[in-house]
Formats: sequence, structure tokens, C-alpha cells
Amino acid sequence: MQKSLFRKYLKITSFTILLSFFLLGLVMLAFSTSNWQEEKQRLLERNADSVSSIAAESMIKVSDGQYVITREQGDKLQTFMTAFAENIDSDIFITDLSGSVIASAYGSGLTPETSDISPELVSRAVNNQYIGQTTMNGMYSTSCYVVGVPITYSPADGDPVNVGAVFASCSFRSFSDYRANLMQMFLLAAVAAFMVSFCIVWLYSYSLVRPLRDMASAARSFGDGNFSRRVPITGDDEIGQLAIAFNNMASSLATSESVRRNFIANVSHELKTPMTTIAGFIDGILDGTIPQEKQRYYLQIVSDEVKRLSRLVRTMLDLSRIDSGELHLRPARFDITQTIFSALLSFERPIEEKRLEIRGLEDAESLFVDGDPDMIHQVMYNLIENAVKFTNEGGYIQIGVIDCENRTVVRVRNSGPGIPADEVSLIFDRFYKTDKSRSKDKTGMGLGLYIVRTIIRLHGGEITASSVENEYCQFEFWLPKLNENQLAARDAAGKDQKN
Repeated sequence: MQKSLFRKYLKITSFTILLSFFLLGLVMLAFSTSNWQEEKQRLLERNADSVSSIAAESMIKVSDGQYVITREQGDKLQTFMTAFAENIDSDIFITDLSGSVIASAYGSGLTPETSDISPELVSRAVNNQYIGQTTMNGMYSTSCYVVGVPITYSPADGDPVNVGAVFASCSFRSFSDYRANLMQMFLLAAVAAFMVSFCIVWLYSYSLVRPLRDMASAARSFGDGNFSRRVPITGDDEIGQLAIAFNNMASSLATSESVRRNFIANVSHELKTPMTTIAGFIDGILDGTIPQEKQRYYLQIVSDEVKRLSRLVRTMLDLSRIDSGELHLRPARFDITQTIFSALLSFERPIEEKRLEIRGLEDAESLFVDGDPDMIHQVMYNLIENAVKFTNEGGYIQIGVIDCENRTVVRVRNSGPGIPADEVSLIFDRFYKTDKSRSKDKTGMGLGLYIVRTIIRLHGGEITASSVENEYCQFEFWLPKLNENQLAARDAAGKDQKN
């Protein structure tokens, strides 16, 4: 395909160049023909007028209606005529009114077949200047370009009178030679220009197609699972922009592939542990290995593992909805303080077991916000779950809600080991866990904070984290306050989603 594209581009460009040369040649030939005819006409006219003037001055009147050229003047006239004829490659004739040739000079290379010119041509030349293409009534075997002018004798004591005519003719062979030379020079120049243009077009076409070939080769590597290939960026034109976009796509594919592999590895691990526990304890109960008095204890462990699997499946479903773009808001106005209390009550037992102090909610008042109540509840549940999980025994969890002018801010801070400074920016990534040893986080799989950030951003807000190791860890998010127009648009969008 790449070679085909290269050849197509080369053929189209070469054809365009050849067509341009052809049209240029036609225009140049037409212009040159017209210019040659005009120039030749002017040249024949000037020389015919010059010969006519010299002939008129060389004539004398011998009787009424009869005029002759003296021998002495005739020799001079012949010399002038020969010079003119050879200089412009033409034949020059002087005739009387009857068409008889009085004097002639040949410079065209043609041989006249008769020595007289028809009285009709002479009459036309005498009465009005004659210009045309003719054989001069059989004088030439082929058509020539002819100019005829009258010879006007001006006596000292009378009116001017036409006594004859001068004809200057040239063969079209001179034009053919001129045109052949012109076309030869044009063809040589055109061939040279085409060869240079062809080389330039070939190099440019190759440079244009080469990045596309590299992209095709890299795409085949992607199909084989190798996402490390990148395409060289050779410029900032459309091809360069395509190469940049292709490399960005390759990086995204590599990241997605890495995430997919990590996802499979994490899910496999998270599924394997509870399923192994459940299978082991159930088998122990069935085969009598576990005494009856301890079966309730181990059934409680099995129940906890089943709940863990349920949470894992629910998290996976949330992740799938996020990836497919199916996570939509169901907006409403609700009391975020009540949502915080509701999420906090879910952890009453572990809070009491670890003797944790809850701060910041002693004088909490109702504060209404706009958003999806279920999603914000999930955000608070995940943040409080993390706080309870990582707070040291006897430590504290501080929750605060701040009503600002254009947003509502929620902070969740807990005492404890905190987060290493070099990991704070990574905790919202998929599958990222600060507790690599799983000594404290044995149930999580590193998706909770990723889902939290996705939900907050879906509301138009943002969440940040800050920490000081061995002192505290704090999460802060904000939700925008909506004006009347935004509320109306939100309600309309909510109706569309329900429909």
C-alpha cells in the first residue's frame, strides 16, 4: 500500500508537470507565431517602403505614362535591393503597372517559376498596400508571406502618381526553421527541468510517505503487543502533527496495557485470597476438621470474606461504569452534614474498637449542596474508611465542612503514619496502595481514591491530599455552588437521563 501511495503521488505530480510543460509549449508556440508574423510583416513593410522610396527617386519620366530607371541609378538600386533581400531572407521585386518585373533580388532561397507578377496583385498593391499569403499567381510553388507597396513618383511640377509596385516576399521555411529551433530549445529546457523536478518530487514523495510507513510498521508492532515503538517527528506540518498524535496514542496504549496487566494481576490476587479462605473453611466444616464449637467463628470469617468479595465486585462495577462513560449524576439538593453522619455511623464498631476520637462535628449544622447524594455518600464512606483504617489506636479523625462563597469545602484529617511525600501525588492512581506490605490494608485493592476523584471531578470539583509523615494525613475536596441558570440546566439534564 505504501509503495502504491508513493507511486500514485509520483505519477500524479509528474503528469501535472508534463501537462504544465505541454500547455506552456502551446502558449509559447502560439505567442511566438503571432510575434514572428507581426515582426516579419513590419520588417517586410519597412524594407519594401525603403526600396519604393529609392526606386521613385531613381526614376525619370520619358513620356506621358512612361517612367524608366537610369542605368546608373539602376545599379545602385540593385545593390540596395540585394542587401535588403539578403538581410531579411526575402525576395524583392520592382514591377511596372502591367506586372512586368523591372528589377529583382533573391534572398529567400526559393526559385520563382515565372518572371512576371499578375496585374491583379499589382493593382491591389498600387491602390492599397497588400499583405497576405499567396503563391503570387504561380510565381512560387508554395505559399509565401507577401507585402506589396506602391511606387509613387512625385514630379516637380505635378501631382504624385503611382508608377509601379514593390513586392517583398519571404518563405514560410524561415518560420519553420525558427519554430523548429524554438521548439528544440524549449524541449531541451523542458527535459532538463522535468528531470530536476522529477528528482525533487521523488525525494519529497519519499520523505512524505516514509513517516506513514513507519506508522504502519509501528501499528503492526502494536498488534503483536509491542507498544515501545515510536515514530520520528520530522516537522511541524500535518505529517508531523500526525506523528505526534500517533506517538501520544502509542503512549496511551502502553499505559492502558500496563493498567490492564496490573488490573488482571490485582484482581486475580484479590479474588484468590478470599476464595481460598472460604473454600478452606467450608471444606474444614464439611469434613469435620473444624470442631462444631468453633464453626460459628469460622463461618463469621467466611461471611466477612463474602462481604469483601461483594465490595470487590461492586468496586469493579463502578470502575467499569467509569471506563465506559456510563457513570451519570442524579443531581439533587441534599444535606451534606447528614451524609457525613450517615457514612460515619457505618464505622461505629471499628471506631470504638480503636478508641478513635471524632472531632469537628460537635456543632455541625445542616449545609445543603447540589450533587448526587449516593455518589457523595460513597466519597465520604471511602474517605472515612481510609481514615479509620490508617489512624493509630487512640488517635483522632477530624471532619470539617466549610461554606465558602462559591463552593462547599469538606476536609477529612486523621492522625497516624501519614503518606510518604513522594507518594502523595500517586495515591489517586488506579491500583496504587501506600501499604505495599498489606499489613494494615488487607481488604483494599487501590481503587477507592481513584473512584473518589472521578466522582468529585464529575461534579465539577476537585480533591487534593496532604500529609506529614508520622503526624497526619488530610483529604480535602470541594463542590461548586450552582446559580439559577446552572440549576435549571442540571434539572433539564437530569430529566433527559431519566427519559
